[in-house]
Amino acid sequence: MSTMQKALACFAASLSIFVFSQTALAQATCTDTIPGGKATFQMVLIPGGTFSMGGTGGHPQRQVKLDSFWMGMHEVGYDEFIVFYQKEYDTDATSHPEQRYSADAVTRPTPQYIDYTYGMGKSGFPAVSMTQQAALRYCKWLYEKTGNFYRLPTEAEWEFVCRAGGSPQSAVDSPQLADVAWYYQNSFEKYHELGRKAPNAWGLYDMLGNAAEWTLDFYDENYLENLGSGVAENPWVQPTKRHSRTVRGGSYDSNSTECSCTFRQKSSPRWQARDPQIPKSKWWNPDSPFVGFRIVKSTKKMSREEVEAFFEKAIVD
Repeated sequence: MSTMQKALACFAASLSIFVFSQTALAQATCTDTIPGGKATFQMVLIPGGTFSMGGTGGHPQRQVKLDSFWMGMHEVGYDEFIVFYQKEYDTDATSHPEQRYSADAVTRPTPQYIDYTYGMGKSGFPAVSMTQQAALRYCKWLYEKTGNFYRLPTEAEWEFVCRAGGSPQSAVDSPQLADVAWYYQNSFEKYHELGRKAPNAWGLYDMLGNAAEWTLDFYDENYLENLGSGVAENPWVQPTKRHSRTVRGGSYDSNSTECSCTFRQKSSPRWQARDPQIPKSKWWNPDSPFVGFRIVKSTKKMSREEVEAFFEKAIVD
């Protein structure tokens, strides 16, 4: 590559990060409170639309159309997850106002045999080290608490929000990336408090770096190719077995090229290497303190039957 080509490539990458970190555009927001505790979620309304997904690293682009949804402004924090994880933090185990169901009937995580935060921080920091199944069961518990249908974002939804609906955001080792993300070169090898970096153009924090984020999808090596040549509407690769799932965004332990709106990471059984249980826990990955999650909420009213059918498909033991 010539000097001029390198300069142009560097400029283009820097420009893409600038677009990512520009002043957040006005988006509708709301605050959801978890009954039985002081924890709240700030949610951002994501307008539906069509975008070109992928298109970096030699992969094709595919047109994807998405419905509107709400997404968490921040990654789920320790303060929000502890209300689910440890019952004593939940002062109201009833369900949503109809009170026909008990949120306390939802299975809670088993105790950790060591502190899976490894001393990096709890209150105000991202919740980490849970399996994708644990994140989904948390969403199911939230439904019983609030009557709102929460879930993990699909790969397509996550990428759409990371891009703020626009062009792909390359992540390079640059001051611009450091403005929006905690990654290996600036994190001191630990995660940091939520929301300390600049948000993306839609007002969401830590989409890149800090904690990598579970998505809803089963990992498909040929995901983009298998979307087909037409416009894919609300795609979701449903799971057929326990491993593997797709993780997005990179983390405090990722290099700059992995902190990208298009980088895809495959979960691994090795993330449970230090789990002494046989079989391995369905709740915890002691060797992935770099993985957390973010929630989305449907803009449509879902029946209980629809919600239960969804979790039956999404959670595979």
